[in-house]
Amino acid sequence: MCDLHNKNEPSTKQLLDGLPKNWGKWGPDDEVGALNYLTEAEVLRGVASVRQGKTFTLQVQIGHPGGDPMWPARNPSMRFNTLDHSHYHFGKQPEMTGGAAYCDDVIFMQLQGSTQYDALGHAWYDNQLWNGYDAMSTVGGMAKASVLAIAERGVVGRAVLIDMARHRGKKYLGRGETFNHLDLLAAAKAQGVTIEKRDILIIRTGSMGAFYEYGKTEFFKDLVEPGLTYSRELVEWFHAMEIPNLVTDTIANEVITDPVSGVQIPLHCALMRNLGIAFTEIVLLEDLAADCADDGQWKFLYTAAPLKIVGGSGAPVNPVVIK
Repeated sequence: MCDLHNKNEPSTKQLLDGLPKNWGKWGPDDEVGALNYLTEAEVLRGVASVRQGKTFTLQVQIGHPGGDPMWPARNPSMRFNTLDHSHYHFGKQPEMTGGAAYCDDVIFMQLQGSTQYDALGHAWYDNQLWNGYDAMSTVGGMAKASVLAIAERGVVGRAVLIDMARHRGKKYLGRGETFNHLDLLAAAKAQGVTIEKRDILIIRTGSMGAFYEYGKTEFFKDLVEPGLTYSRELVEWFHAMEIPNLVTDTIANEVITDPVSGVQIPLHCALMRNLGIAFTEIVLLEDLAADCADDGQWKFLYTAAPLKIVGGSGAPVNPVVIK
């Protein structure tokens, strides 16, 4: 997805030339990148932001009757019963001694088919992943920079929610509507909160709310997601702020095609591949954002532990926020 599309567009390598990298910062074998910023002190800073004891879970439902919000090229989840009352009713399954019974099921799904963490090696260019690992290490399963490293570590720290849709007086941002780090700072100021160094950055565009309101067919018709757009200044800001984790309610965390250069997923490459920033996507923020707007508390403790998928390029997660 980061390849050159025509001779008038720069390559991703050309676009990002000279911008900072965190390769080697945490050693040659590192696979969690900027999550290393979340030290014990940062965890305690997150705990200190808890004021009310309110909890919110941020995962979208898997197998929702209206469909699953995910990249359209991916297949929706499929859940099947392997054992239920019908098996007992028709004599296909013996009851347990004492008369107890139980049911079982299985699910087939894309690992990035729900609220999910990307592995740091999920996106790359120039045949190198995060920390300089060879892209051949992805063949047959990710041998380096897989989601397993993030899952084994877990993610805990202080987070700040920036509600771009509410800041712009909208229920949802429009198709292809963009914003940058200066817009984030302006929204934070309007909310009365400060984005601090090493904060987990959560951004609401309203996209998941729009998905459930409009329905799958309408939502995906001529889909151009709103989101962050690339600039060298934005990348420098993320680097200087030591942001460990970018969390949004969109499928890609950025506008897929940069409207200026025409390069696709430049922030996956500049932030994830080069700086090691963890990407969390498809997060449901409607209830949390409404509560924050009501009580004025936009900072809180964020915790997340994606599934421990060996060799996975991503994994489902149900983040829990505590205010």
